[in-house]
Amino acid sequence: MALVKLGSKSEAFHREGQTWRCNSGLLNDVSVEIGEMSFHLHKFPLLSRSGLLEKMLGESTFTDGSSCIVQLNQLLGGAKSFELIAKFCYGVKIELTSMNVVSLRCAAEYLQMTEEYGEGNMIVQTESFLKDVFENWTDTIKALEACEEVLPQTRSFTFEDWWYEDVSFLSLPLYKRLIQAVESGGMKPKNIAGALIFYAKKYIPQMNKQSSFKNPTSGSTVSIPSEADQGALLEEIVDLLPTQKGVIPCRFLLRLLRTAMALRTSQTCRDNLEKRVGYQLYQASLEDPLVPDMGYCVETLYDIDCFQRILEHFMSVEQEDSTSSSPCIVEEVIEGSHSLMSLTMVANLVDSYLAEVAADANLKFQKFQSIGAAVPDYARPLSDGIYRAIDIYLKAHPWLTDAEREQICRVMNFQKLSPDATTHAAQNERLPLRVIVQVLFFEQLKIRTSISGWLFLSDNPENANIPNSALALVKQDGGGGVVDMNERVSALEEECRSMKEEFQKLEKTRSWNIFCRRNSKEYFEPKSTKNCSKKQMPPPPPPPP
Repeated sequence: MALVKLGSKSEAFHREGQTWRCNSGLLNDVSVEIGEMSFHLHKFPLLSRSGLLEKMLGESTFTDGSSCIVQLNQLLGGAKSFELIAKFCYGVKIELTSMNVVSLRCAAEYLQMTEEYGEGNMIVQTESFLKDVFENWTDTIKALEACEEVLPQTRSFTFEDWWYEDVSFLSLPLYKRLIQAVESGGMKPKNIAGALIFYAKKYIPQMNKQSSFKNPTSGSTVSIPSEADQGALLEEIVDLLPTQKGVIPCRFLLRLLRTAMALRTSQTCRDNLEKRVGYQLYQASLEDPLVPDMGYCVETLYDIDCFQRILEHFMSVEQEDSTSSSPCIVEEVIEGSHSLMSLTMVANLVDSYLAEVAADANLKFQKFQSIGAAVPDYARPLSDGIYRAIDIYLKAHPWLTDAEREQICRVMNFQKLSPDATTHAAQNERLPLRVIVQVLFFEQLKIRTSISGWLFLSDNPENANIPNSALALVKQDGGGGVVDMNERVSALEEECRSMKEEFQKLEKTRSWNIFCRRNSKEYFEPKSTKNCSKKQMPPPPPPPP
């Protein structure tokens, strides 16, 4: 087992119950309290090694003119670690082992025991010893098991990042055995995931390329592995990832998926990542699922099929968790719950995604429609997002037939359009005429319903004393609100009536054109030549003599 001895002085500390004292012959002038344990020490040995203690002792006041009290309840490792730290400050002999080096390294970081406060200070000593520890498999396991003792006390990820970096120097076979050993030993999945994320970022340079997938990062001083080696390493890391939902950020999973596609990893690896992303798709933001299409036959700028598969995984999980197949019942059961919130977040993501890819001329309308319709209607509080995506798609695909346009518009619920979106849709020439009529109809219906409710409140004496009722809105400004609403209804009725007349004219014109084409020969043929083939013309008269 790895072991390093520090200090040269003999033991000068003794314990009395919950108190440690130093037998130096000098009067103690500082008391360090950690929980129920107290250390009666001297200021100078501590000041010479710790930046934090130097600051705290300088700010502390003397209670009786001779002793200063300092509390270190936040020290990682507690009184047990500080005992070794105090002995180190006094030059007393101590031993660094694989079981205590982790807590001592954390305590030294907290106490700011840098080289500024003495050469060969505790941070340098523990860092050097850890390199020896990680050269031995048994010592490495012991050190990582000791991590569990201090991790619950940490409030930041400084320590976690530190040991992530140290174990990342191991080769892949040894690192893989290490991860499997600490996982079986009970280490938290979150800590294992953090170590794997650090390892992947360090040894897969392809993950760090945001704008380019082919050119290596410039200025790198580390030899870059081949794409084949990076792909093999990525597959190993994916197999080691914890299976618990939410342990790994969705953004990092999508980075892994994007890198896996660029490195041409196995289909099994990519399918695994797509399922993992689907389980927590509600955590993704718009730029995360915009995966470039890297197939051999590139049709669209982004991999639309990949996003569709991820969305299907998410919806399959939601359907399994749902207790009913009826959207109305589902809405009543899970309204306000985490499930409905996740669905709403994914619906917003889908609408934003479709708006982003809608301008692609190669995006088929069947694909656009199937992705938009994958999210149930009750997951969209408003239809403004999907309407915006549809409008962009219709603008980029002017060759679509009226039937195809109407089919795409069925994805949105006209009754959930906001007033601004309704006004825009009513004047949108890209929408089919039938859709515009439906939009105006539902808007007119909502206005009539509102007016009926207001008039009911104004005519009902029971509501006369309700201070915050809708009656206040009716009476406001002398009833001007109702007048304006009536005018708006009249304008909508007139607009709807004119559109219906125009629609009927178009239908009549189309019918008349068909009738004319069928009977053009009969109408334009001279009457004198009708049925000339069935009648024999009389012979011409003889010439005069």
